[in-house]
Amino acid sequence: LEDQYSPSRWSRRLDRDTIIDAHFEVMAAGTERARASAQTLLHVPYGNGDREKLDIYFPTNPSETFPVLVYIHGGYWQCLSKDDSGFAAPPLVSQGVAVVAVGYDIAPKGHMDTMVLQVRRSLIFLVEQYPRIRGIYLCGHSAGAHLAAMVLSTDWTEFKVVPDIKGAVLVSGVYDLEPILHTYVNDALNMSREVAQRNSPMRHVTPAVPAACEVLVAVAQHDSPEFRRQSQEYSQALREAGWSVSLLDLAGVDHFDVIEKLSEDSYMLTQV
Repeated sequence: LEDQYSPSRWSRRLDRDTIIDAHFEVMAAGTERARASAQTLLHVPYGNGDREKLDIYFPTNPSETFPVLVYIHGGYWQCLSKDDSGFAAPPLVSQGVAVVAVGYDIAPKGHMDTMVLQVRRSLIFLVEQYPRIRGIYLCGHSAGAHLAAMVLSTDWTEFKVVPDIKGAVLVSGVYDLEPILHTYVNDALNMSREVAQRNSPMRHVTPAVPAACEVLVAVAQHDSPEFRRQSQEYSQALREAGWSVSLLDLAGVDHFDVIEKLSEDSYMLTQV
């Protein structure tokens, strides 16, 4: 399990010591470029916590209303931040789409229950603050795909607002947290079995409502067999519950460049 849940061991491009540093550099540099080129509103608070903030990248030529892509960063719930998460904005803002990068409390400060609630609350904030938004599209990578999937299982009645989520793009995610309990990843997270089960999207697939959003589960060719299994099983569970879901197996990429390439107009996932 340690091996299977160490994405850096499975890349064909770089060795495991350099790939994570390289990934952080690519994300940071891409975000810097995005901030320089797009109209932005940075560090918008959606709550009172230090990390409860959003970065908003507005469309180049916004129409009266515009769709928004909400990006939830990865980093195994314990590194990265919204400040490295604007790299995908340039191709999208040029097409009239706003991009929002969500900050949340990472471990060890952040508890898994807290992170899930923060991401849900960030969407409520967006809907209430920006009435011009026409449809929300979630995009999460790795741990962020897990958080985005948890959003899909939300019972919105307790929030009194239902965000209009039109689509979700889940990239190289973890949808069952139980295996994580037995690995180094849980050292910082300190999850009990109850917490892992409560926050496993695989265990909380709700029957699709008539207007349920479309879900795209994407996985990299060079993700580990365990990551690939999780993507296949979660997409299957959604399909069986009546969701409109497709599984996209992206050739020639690993756990890291599968998301880095979202900064490129011609990349298949950007196009989708």
